Amino acid sequence: MGKRDAAEGVDTDLVAPFWVGTQEPPETELPPPPAPAALAPREVAIIEKLSKKICHSFGSNDSDSSGRQVWADVTDSLLHLIIVLLSSFHDFLAVTSTCRSWRATVSSFLPIYHFSFPPLFVNTDLHNAHQHIGDDDTSDYPLSNTKWQLHDPAKTNLSLRSSALQQTPYHMRYLGCSYGYFIFYSFEQCFLVDVYTGTIMKPPKFRHSDNSEIYYGIFTAPLSSPNSYLLLFSRNSMFQWQLGANSWTEHPLIAERRIHQIVPFKGKMFAMDSLQKLNIISLAPQLGMSEVPVVVCGQGMVKPWLVVCGDMLLMVDLCIRVHEFCFQAYRLDLTEPAKWMKLDKLENWALFISLDTRSSTFSCMNPERWGGKSNCIYVPSGSKNSDKPWIEVELGQFVPTSSHPITYILGWKSKQLESFWVLPSLVYGVSE
Repeated sequence: MGKRDAAEGVDTDLVAPFWVGTQEPPETELPPPPAPAALAPREVAIIEKLSKKICHSFGSNDSDSSGRQVWADVTDSLLHLIIVLLSSFHDFLAVTSTCRSWRATVSSFLPIYHFSFPPLFVNTDLHNAHQHIGDDDTSDYPLSNTKWQLHDPAKTNLSLRSSALQQTPYHMRYLGCSYGYFIFYSFEQCFLVDVYTGTIMKPPKFRHSDNSEIYYGIFTAPLSSPNSYLLLFSRNSMFQWQLGANSWTEHPLIAERRIHQIVPFKGKMFAMDSLQKLNIISLAPQLGMSEVPVVVCGQGMVKPWLVVCGDMLLMVDLCIRVHEFCFQAYRLDLTEPAKWMKLDKLENWALFISLDTRSSTFSCMNPERWGGKSNCIYVPSGSKNSDKPWIEVELGQFVPTSSHPITYILGWKSKQLESFWVLPSLVYGVSE
């Protein structure tokens, strides 16, 4: 990102991350893929050799070219078969650090591994480090010297520590996390902090006629995409900035329709508002938002999350009974009239949701490959001291509130920056 940012006149600073663990990271040996009939025996042998040695490239550089030159000649079709075997972010790093050719090829296969391995879990030290300001239910956080810790569910013995730089203003307002970036705001200035590297970017300042506070921010696409826009929301306005531009665009909103969550799905931006109405945000030919009338097939919503799961847009909600609760899921059916259809099973999928809907939600296919469970919802537990600070709850299974922190889930307030799930920005596009 550094070269691209400099070319666009964006201020960046880099803090190199480092992995720490209780023991040396185990060497991961990926299982060889089945040999398709169309492949020659020599090609199959290459796949088996690469899949066994792929993790030995972790931490290597391009100057070590004794074996990299041969690996760089691997065809895209063979590399494709290797990529679908990835089961963790560590495996992803092993592939992308092999050589420039592999990094470029991986970038062309983005949709393949977005659902292949679990997101990282972010533990922050900003819990309760806030001061309430007015009635907007937002807070300013001391960002200087702020530290957070990343956990990989597939490699629980390792964690990554990262920290923001001291040059940032002391108090910042958290607006969300999108495509691997914290989005903070302070006095007409946004600060974008890469969760994985600590890189800080500053879009141009903006002035707005709306006196209400900015409460939410999200990217419409990865920062590596030419169609990447940053959207900010106040009670009365929506603001748009295209990466590299020198100015912002403002669009008025209906005040009572405060946006709670936005997810991209099949080329559209779907938004859930404070009235639990579904909307579509349009960027062209002009910035705007329109409601999608949807029939809910079931009871009223308690705390809905939108989650993209393969080719489905799901709404996950809570069902609460006396002393027990469960998660339920509904699939969006856009055939008129549009409706939310009850989904009894996630089949071979797992979902990852954060208490703060401004943070992204994720899904993962075949979670057993990395030690997870299918048909489960992964949600922060509220524990800051546990080696596994999340819980897994099977979809539709009622569990007692005494053994799970349902009061923590329901009692969460947006003025608290809690732990959440994230896919690092590297996953959405690898720059040279």
